[in-house]
Order: sequence, then structure tokens, then C-alpha cells
Amino acid sequence: MEQRAVKLDAMTLRTAISSCEKCGEWKIALQLFSTMAQRNVEVNTMTFNAAISACEKAGEWKKALRFFSAMTQSRVRSDTVSFNATISACEKAGEWERALQLFSVMALGEVKPNAISFNAAISACEKGSEWETGLQLLTLMSSSQVQCNEISFNAAISASEKVGEWEKASLLFAGMKQRKVEPGLVTVNSLISACEKAGQWEKALRFASEIAESKVELDLISFNAAISACEKAGEW
Repeated sequence: MEQRAVKLDAMTLRTAISSCEKCGEWKIALQLFSTMAQRNVEVNTMTFNAAISACEKAGEWKKALRFFSAMTQSRVRSDTVSFNATISACEKAGEWERALQLFSVMALGEVKPNAISFNAAISACEKGSEWETGLQLLTLMSSSQVQCNEISFNAAISASEKVGEWEKASLLFAGMKQRKVEPGLVTVNSLISACEKAGQWEKALRFASEIAESKVELDLISFNAAISACEKAGEW
């Protein structure tokens, strides 16, 4: 009976932690996790993942890293969710170097990156202005037979835009069309902005005109970037 009660207690706590994570109640989730440790209740991969995801959603990247490290120390197997949540926590906090380090560990280990892993890593490159690394990851994504999507291209284009690499941004945009990945407003604005920063007003206008004919509706940012490109070139 006692053994059955412990199992029920473990199941209840795990379910509660998962529910708190989904509801954004990260503090309660971590308190429940501590309760499991105090009662010597076995913590499995799913429980660790819920705790890490709760920290990631709350922007608590340091806590997410501590839980991830605790998994290794406890000899609990990390899976794709564990890595993705921790990488995303670091990426969102601007800790791009840590995010890329975790991605490297993942890529070289048994747990293979998926689209979420790659997207988080490329987004980390964008935040760190590491456009070359971002492009390398996009190439690796294709060679690993992981499907690139709008998020993947957006992050790479934005990384190129931030450092004025408008030609790279243009090539990435062309790559999107070749792979039939529909560009969104974020894509368009990053592309026009890249041309604007590089003084390529004709390219900025061409892209704005091309996009205006598609399903994407330009906004104030789009027009401002195009107008600024013309203004800088004296074409106003």
C-alpha cells in the first residue's frame, strides 16, 4: 500500500508541474519540483522538461540552465524537448553564446536537432549579430534534412540586415521563394531595411513593389524603410 501511495504521489506531482508549466505558473512548478526532491520521489525526463519549459517561458534562463545541468548530474536522459527549451531560454535572454554552445552539444550528441532547435540557434545568431554562423546553420539545416520554414529564414535575413549584408539578405529571400516558403511581414521589413542601410534604394523599392503585389500587406515600418532609402540617396 505504501509503495502504491508513493507512486500515486509521484504521478500527482508530475501532472501538477506539467499543468503549472502550461499555465505559466513557473514559481509553483519549481516549488512542486523541490517537493519531489525533498520526498525523494524519482524525477524523470518529462518532469525536468516541464520545469525547464516553465523557466523558459518566464525568462528565467539561469534556472533553466541549472535544471538542465541537474539532469546530467542525476543521470536523467536529456531529449529534444530538454535541449530546445534550454536553448530557447538562453536565446530569448540574449545569451546567444550559451545558446550556440548548447546547440553544438546537441548536434554532436545522440539527440539530433529538429526545426525548433535550429530556429532557436539561428535566432540566437541574429541577436548576437553572428550572421555568418546563422547562414552556416541554415545550410546545415538543409543538409541535415530538417525543413527550413519562415522562422528559419526570418532569423537569418534579420541577422544579415543588422550588419548591412543586403546581398546575403536578398539571396536568402530568393532561397525562400525557391523552396516555396511564404514570406511574412517580418521577412519583408528586414529585407527592405537591409537595402535601406546599404543605400540600395532601387532594391528597396523593387522589393517593396514586389511584395505589395503578393499576399503580404506592407505596414508603416515597410514604407518608412523604403522612404528612408530614397531620402538617403537623394531620390525624394
